[in-house]
Amino acid sequence: MDARERIERALEMALAGRQAMGCPPGLAAAVHYAVFPGGARVRPRLCLAVAAACGERGPGIADGAAAAIELLHCASLVHDDLPCFDDAPTRRGKASVHCAFGERLAVLAGDALIVTAFEVLGRSAASTPARLVPLLATITSSVGMPTGIVAGQAWECESQVVLDDYQRAKTGSLFAAAAVAGAQAAGADATPWRALGERLGEAYQVADDIQDVASAPEQIGKPTGRDRMLGRPSAVEQFGLMGAVQRVKDLVAAAVEAVPVCAGAGSLRMLIQAESQRILPRDLARLAA
Repeated sequence: MDARERIERALEMALAGRQAMGCPPGLAAAVHYAVFPGGARVRPRLCLAVAAACGERGPGIADGAAAAIELLHCASLVHDDLPCFDDAPTRRGKASVHCAFGERLAVLAGDALIVTAFEVLGRSAASTPARLVPLLATITSSVGMPTGIVAGQAWECESQVVLDDYQRAKTGSLFAAAAVAGAQAAGADATPWRALGERLGEAYQVADDIQDVASAPEQIGKPTGRDRMLGRPSAVEQFGLMGAVQRVKDLVAAAVEAVPVCAGAGSLRMLIQAESQRILPRDLARLAA
């Protein structure tokens, strides 16, 4: 079973029973809608790739960590799309959760996904409980304060924002957690893996800024032009379009260089290089090759 299949199975199992007798049907439907069908599942794939590179034995806790990270990411998207933030009508090529189910259920669905993420993580660690505490510390810090994705959204409420602070919290924190959690799930030293996640996270955020100005909504499944309209900090605004493309190239190279010495280092570096070609508009990707 490849990584994508493992992730989808773990997510299906995480939500199994959420539509059982007693659960409000609208909430159950909104939660499932927020998770399936998914996007590229980049964060959980990074988690599993690092676990594999570290010599993972037994998929249970790595799958649980990957699923938890994706559920938290999905929760952040649901909340990010709300009228009080982006007021985005679409996400992943379909109506955003608040447009499909209403604002109240969207708030509750995002909350439910956060709780479910930690339920999944806890259950997955039953056979290796000693690994749960560091995993909890890693993942909770990536979503909370002072530098998690909640803080990243809070920066959008400030009148003055430093681009690096915003990107580190909004995107980089969960990428860093995915890399660190993959190593922790495999029982390896996680410290050397944080730099990889941070650099990949920044690369994806810069690429997202580029997509916002250089892609059509139907290509990326969500509205474009939002950064300028909402006054958000953007790598394109700071570096210019081609400067931002070069920034992605530099960050990908830095991420490849940051892969620690391990048995699976070569395969992981190749995977990072291949993924870097997918995150930019096709004509710009050739320039970043």
